[in-house]
Amino acid sequence: MAAGKILVVDDDQNICELLRLYVEKEGFNVVIANDGRKALEIFEAENPDLILLDIMLPELDGWQVCREIRKKSQCPIIMLTAKGEVFDKVLGLELGADDYVVKPFEAKEVVARIKAVLRRFGKNGDDTVKEVKYDKLSINLTN
Repeated sequence: MAAGKILVVDDDQNICELLRLYVEKEGFNVVIANDGRKALEIFEAENPDLILLDIMLPELDGWQVCREIRKKSQCPIIMLTAKGEVFDKVLGLELGADDYVVKPFEAKEVVARIKAVLRRFGKNGDDTVKEVKYDKLSINLTN
C-alpha cells in the first residue's frame, strides 16, 4: 500500500525522474508538473499529501504557486530549488513552505525530509494513531 501522494514540481525532467525513482521506491505515488500553472491544476485534481516545489518555473514561479496553495490548503510544501541565498530561504519559509532544500541535493535526504514532514503532519501512512481509548473513553483523532 502506498504511503501517500507526492506532487513533484520542477521544469527539469531529469530531476523529476530522479525524485520519482527514489520516492516511489519508498512506497509513495508520484505525480509530476513541469510548470506552475500545471502544478496548481494537479494540486486541485489530485489532492497530494506533500508538494516538492521548485521556485524557477515557467508560467507561474514557485513563490506564486506557494501563495496560491496557502490561500486554500495547509498541504506540506518542501521547496527544492537552486536559490540558496538566505533571503530566498527565509522568503520561502515565510510564504508557507515547511522545509527548504537547495540544489544540488541528495535524493535520500529529500526522501528523509518528506517522511519527517509527513510525520509532523500526521500523514505517515497506516501507522498513524487514529483513535485513543482509555477505559470507557474513546477519542477520535482524525478530525
